[in-house]
Amino acid sequence: MDVALARYVHNDRLIDALLTQALSTLRVSPNAHAYHQRQRARGVGHNAALRQLANRLVGILHGCLETGTRYDEATAWSHHAELATG
Repeated sequence: MDVALARYVHNDRLIDALLTQALSTLRVSPNAHAYHQRQRARGVGHNAALRQLANRLVGILHGCLETGTRYDEATAWSHHAELATG
């Protein structure tokens, strides 16, 4: 029986930069902080919640680059704000 194992390869410097950005964002963005807290309330550990926040920030950056728009806190987190209130 053959077993296929997943191979996880990533750029350590990129991961460090993204996690640093996510940690910094926690202090200045109430929406990012709320997103992190919602992950924690679901039972996700701090580091995993930080990785999820970093992934969300990459998604926001991708959206800004794809549409050619500047970052706007209200627009970037509007979907998550709706989920939190409704």
